[in-house]
Amino acid sequence: MRGGLLLAMLILSGCQSAIEARHGYWVDTSHPAQGARPRIKVVVIHYTAEDLPSSLATLTDREVSAHYLIPAQPEQRRGKGVIWQLVPESQLAWHAGPSFWRGATRINDTSIGIELVNSGYQRTLVGLRWQPFSTAQIAALEALVKDITKRYGISPENVVGHSDIAPQRKQDPGPLFPWQQLAQQGIGAWPDTATVQRYLGDQAADALVDQQALLDVLQRYGYDVTSATTPAMQRKVIAAFQMHFRPRDYRGLADAETLAIARALLAKYGAA
Repeated sequence: MRGGLLLAMLILSGCQSAIEARHGYWVDTSHPAQGARPRIKVVVIHYTAEDLPSSLATLTDREVSAHYLIPAQPEQRRGKGVIWQLVPESQLAWHAGPSFWRGATRINDTSIGIELVNSGYQRTLVGLRWQPFSTAQIAALEALVKDITKRYGISPENVVGHSDIAPQRKQDPGPLFPWQQLAQQGIGAWPDTATVQRYLGDQAADALVDQQALLDVLQRYGYDVTSATTPAMQRKVIAAFQMHFRPRDYRGLADAETLAIARALLAKYGAA
């Protein structure tokens, strides 16, 4: 009786939209907590380093998983690519491993993982030879990431590669991944050319700069740089950043162009 009276009072007071009937109980949603935050805040893009059958077998086993898998040549239906969803977005997938991004660890807990079927690289006598991504594969990825970022309100700087969140272990999606192309479609972060040039000034792009100055900016932007980061580890962090934002040269050297790009990103998107 008292419950019925309470419901009637809420209806009369115009609060009926805050009462939701569920199986065997009612929920009052009229007092949302200000401390709530979306669980999904990051999109992590990977390549599988395997062919399609091996990738599917690995990602549907018990050890590793991802939310989505995009074949190199997705099946087309009515002009749109078919993407395989392996894990519901509401569930956690095991794709990031030990990771860090913009002050957060355990990136599996807060991310959507997307795997692209791609063999990665082969070692040759003249260096690494990377496999390009197909036009159809990137088109499917663009549609997927646009949808995810819109639904969860994910900010551009939180669309990242596996190498960004785990630079000591990973290189995917590699230097041929079209980050700039995606940014032109409104997906992910990219520096403004004029701002980069302003920070670069009269310096030659390849001129070496103070490495610690660059690492300080990368740390502020979101990369994992601490006092325990050794020189070899520092170079991997710089290489990961270059692979994402300046793939023409990703040797991990602290040069003027890399520093200008990092400063431009920090100016545009803010510190972590």
